[in-house]
Parts: sequence; C-alpha cells; structure tokens
Amino acid sequence: MTNISKVCIVGASGKLGQYMVEHSLERGYEVVGVCREQSVEKLDRFQDRITINPGATNNREVIQQSVAECDGVLTVLVPWGVQQYSSGTAQAVLDYAKPGARLIYSCGWHITMDGKDKYSQGFLIGMKISSFLGRLTRMVDIDDQVEACNRIFASDTLWTVVRGSGLEEGESQGLPVWSRHVGDPILESDITRRTDFALFMVEALQNDELIHEAPAIVGSQTPSALAHAGDN
Repeated sequence: MTNISKVCIVGASGKLGQYMVEHSLERGYEVVGVCREQSVEKLDRFQDRITINPGATNNREVIQQSVAECDGVLTVLVPWGVQQYSSGTAQAVLDYAKPGARLIYSCGWHITMDGKDKYSQGFLIGMKISSFLGRLTRMVDIDDQVEACNRIFASDTLWTVVRGSGLEEGESQGLPVWSRHVGDPILESDITRRTDFALFMVEALQNDELIHEAPAIVGSQTPSALAHAGDN
C-alpha cells in the first residue's frame, strides 16, 4: 500500500474537486489545491485548512510548484477550450510529480484503454454530437481528453484513470463498484453520486491493485451493482 500524507488536487474548485478536498481532509492528508484564479473563492470554506495555488491547471509552472512534494495527485481532466487543456494538464502532472507518487485522473466512460469497451448506439451518437458542438463553440475538446489519457496510458508512472458514469448529487452510498470495460452488466445503471466518484478517486491513492488500471465505476447501490455484486 502506498504511503500517502500530502496530496495535490488539480481542479480543486469544481464540484468533484471540492468533494475530493473533503474526503482527503477527512483522512488527515495535507492538501494543496490548484484552481483558476477566478474560482479561488469557491474554496473559502477550506482556506484555513489547505494551500491554494491559483492558476490554469495546464500552467506548467503552477503544476510544478504544486505537486513537487506530494505523495499523490488527484487530477480532474477537464476538456475545456481548444488549447490542449486536458493534455497539457496531464503532461505537466506526468512531468513534475515526484517519482513514486500515485497519480489518479478522472474522466468519462468514453475513454477506452484497450478498445474492448462496448458502447450503446445512443451513447456513441451523444458523444459525436457533444464533440461536434464542443468544437463548433470552441468550448470543449473531447478529443484532447482522449489524447491526455493516451499519454497517461503510455506513461510508466503509478497512474490510475477513473472513468465516471453519469453523475448525480445526493448523500453518499459508499464506495462505487467498478469494472474494466464499459458494457459489463454491473455498470448498466450508469449513475454514481458525485461525492462517491470523489471517494473512489481518494481511495485509489491507497489501492495498489488499481495501478495501471482504468476502472469504469457505478454507484454501489444502483440496481445493476446490486444485481451483479459478486461478478468481479
């Protein structure tokens, strides 16, 4: 089991990031948060308990400063804009995290590591529409998130890429269950509480069985999870 005492959360001001801050503090970790300068106020409730480094998450100098002494890095791979935001963020973390650090990244089910994931026709159509509209408005670049994950998969660092289902707010249902491939029956419900997605990310820091895995997760109390609870 990896020894963790200090973690960096890249994208700490977002909904997922704030839940990761909460879970990390509950475990007694020292926390460094990275977020855009205009979002720092979203972390006001943590300001006396964490270190906040303002800046774009693909700013290499900010990342270098933030991850230097951290045993783990939790990174939200956001596909913003058309300036290689996701891949720039992932590459900076890969380049500057200290040797032996656990690197946990978040993304969606659309990412595939080995090409064995099976997607419904509706899912694929939805992804094509989202990708087209994102490029058209120059607000989202899903292809760059794919590039970011491909760089991670090719890395010899101690990475885990957590692939989230659809998300909802609500009280925790406990640690999500996971499977290696989208399309596996246990994942059919396609919904996870956002706080539990964050919980899985933080728990992955200490789970060496997830090194070099890309677990696709779903809520532990969803019908598909309960129906297939012993399959994995």
